[in-house]
Amino acid sequence: MELKQALQSLEDIQRKLYAYNTASSALYLDGDTVAPRDTAEGRGVALGILAGEQHRIMTGPEMRQTLDALAAHEGELDRLHARQAEELNRSVRQLTRIPAEEYMAYAQLTNQASDVWRRAKQTSDFALFRPCLEKLVEYNRRFAGYYDPDKAPYDALLDEYERGVDMGFLDNFFSVLRQRLVPLIKAVGEKPQPDVSFLHRHYPVEQQRRFSDYLMEVLGLDRAHCGIGETEHPFTLNFNSKDVRITTHYYEDDLASSMYSVIHEGGHARYELDVSPEVEYTVLAGGVSMGVHESQSRFYENIIGRSRPFIEAVWPKMRKLFPEQLGDVTAERFYRAVNRAQPSLIRTESDELTNSLHVMIRYEIEKALIGGALAVKDVPGEWNRLYKEYLGVDVPDDAHGCLQDSHWSGGSFGYFPSYALGSAYGAQMLANMEKDMDVWGPVGRGDLTHITAWLTEKVHRFGGLLTPAQVVANACGEFDPAYYTDYLTKKYTELYSL
Repeated sequence: MELKQALQSLEDIQRKLYAYNTASSALYLDGDTVAPRDTAEGRGVALGILAGEQHRIMTGPEMRQTLDALAAHEGELDRLHARQAEELNRSVRQLTRIPAEEYMAYAQLTNQASDVWRRAKQTSDFALFRPCLEKLVEYNRRFAGYYDPDKAPYDALLDEYERGVDMGFLDNFFSVLRQRLVPLIKAVGEKPQPDVSFLHRHYPVEQQRRFSDYLMEVLGLDRAHCGIGETEHPFTLNFNSKDVRITTHYYEDDLASSMYSVIHEGGHARYELDVSPEVEYTVLAGGVSMGVHESQSRFYENIIGRSRPFIEAVWPKMRKLFPEQLGDVTAERFYRAVNRAQPSLIRTESDELTNSLHVMIRYEIEKALIGGALAVKDVPGEWNRLYKEYLGVDVPDDAHGCLQDSHWSGGSFGYFPSYALGSAYGAQMLANMEKDMDVWGPVGRGDLTHITAWLTEKVHRFGGLLTPAQVVANACGEFDPAYYTDYLTKKYTELYSL
């Protein structure tokens, strides 16, 4: 096959894969947002067939012939096509080891498991979800062997979310966080806590929806290209760089919950919308890794969204939308309330300081599950034990414990460490950003364009053109978790007058 023909075939194959991914994503979005409750079965059939077709394309003769032809012309490929071939070769190697019937069955299982998880969480019934979780763990152990038989199973799964990261790296990373943050959390816990009662007044959903619209404007999210829906567990889906969807949930007695869900998911969306058009409809489209993606969502949510300048900038709009609820509240009081640090049960509602401990608990449980040291039936007990040991809180039921997150129902084992890594990446990005420009002056005026421009230049535009490590190095330099612990120490020392 001549190079020109191989490049055309490469483009055609990737566009077909894009089409199937788009169809699967549309079904997932529908199922998690507006689909009637008992409609999972039909979607499962469709998703299984779509997964099977994707598997057929990835492992078929056309793909192999195309990649072989590109390998024969390797020295003639530009960086863009060389990276596409590299990523496709990696995926093909993995998928050719997975039998097609297993791949299709797994797609149907994750669809079923998501539906069962929602019902189990609503009734706080782990026993209902347990059979699905046992199958998911079994599949992921097996898939890990397909991905890389030379690695420990959990290392192989971690590599799917953050290339190059393994248990050795994460054990060291979390050790630094434990050593430096646990004493800080203890010191904060001994100080008087700010009043947060006003956050739990009655905030009508319709007013919160209008507030979400405003926050999206501040984030620079063009509503012609970024929609917002409502779901049990907020998430972001990208179809392409001109069509991204975020979701949130609304609690009438908790204003901050949706506010920071929108800013968090908006950070994910900002990344996807700013990826260079040159990688559109290819395997390089979208964020490069979960850790880098989380660095963006948590940067906007915590570093910017929970900063004093940002709160002061959006405060007039908040007072206008919620005049009765916030009439006796100042921006400074709101700032201190949304930065309150106190051990809690729910990861997604946890504060910036203690969040990494929630992630560590999931990391330890996943390691044990995939490694075979923990049986699925024992997950609730181990979850409750670790929450007591790490955070000092008692778990009242499974809905507030091991059923709170949707990740395992979707088969995402190895994802959770990305949250803590993302927070640490973001803190180091801030340190570099502050060397290059005035970060906080414009934020205080509600202007985030300079921040988005910097992040687009250093992170967003590349998509998967660079590896995760290259993107982190481009924005952070040599990664050092001390930037993260220093950032938290400085912020919470000031907040709590330590």
